[in-house]
Amino acid sequence: MDFGRPIGTVVPSLDGAVLEVLAGTDRGLSGRQVHSLAGAGSVAGVRLVLQRLASTGLVQVTESGNSLLYTLNRKHLAAQAVELLAGLRTTFVESLRAELSTWTIPPVHVSLYGAAARGDGDLDSDVDLLLIRPDEVAADNRLWERQAADLLHTIVDMTGNPAQLHELTPAELTAQPNLHHPEAITLHGPDLQTLQTALPAHLELV
Repeated sequence: MDFGRPIGTVVPSLDGAVLEVLAGTDRGLSGRQVHSLAGAGSVAGVRLVLQRLASTGLVQVTESGNSLLYTLNRKHLAAQAVELLAGLRTTFVESLRAELSTWTIPPVHVSLYGAAARGDGDLDSDVDLLLIRPDEVAADNRLWERQAADLLHTIVDMTGNPAQLHELTPAELTAQPNLHHPEAITLHGPDLQTLQTALPAHLELV
């Protein structure tokens, strides 16, 4: 999956970039504004795409002074598909959260970080997860290993991207106080900063 432009996974042309911009707002945008937000093609090319999409009814055009403003026609039968494709990264995150909630041995923490979390990855980018295993669960626990392996397979099936797990125990996490991913998206458990703050006191009681 193209995490930088999810809709590009299915619509790799300039049309995809334009539709993704329009799907992200209800505000009317000029051709120049769409071009700026899309970060692709030329202003003239974007305007041609907008005109073609307007001819299908998927994009609506209104006059505002000397400008033409474009919006996605959300009543169009194809609009739902456009919104779904534009929101693939959100759907991916929600799917991971749902799967992690079913684990028989719950993780202490799981977060998505790197290119997939920042939204600047491409079709070849790895999906990186930080996985904190409970201290009382051995690394070679078969059920735990199967859960982790199944998660990796699920990610590959959902995205087509390679996936990697960076697995630590809470004790190991405390030995890496500088571990910090500002772009991280928490998938399960407390966020990493909260966990890092709470762990030293917790470990003193163990």
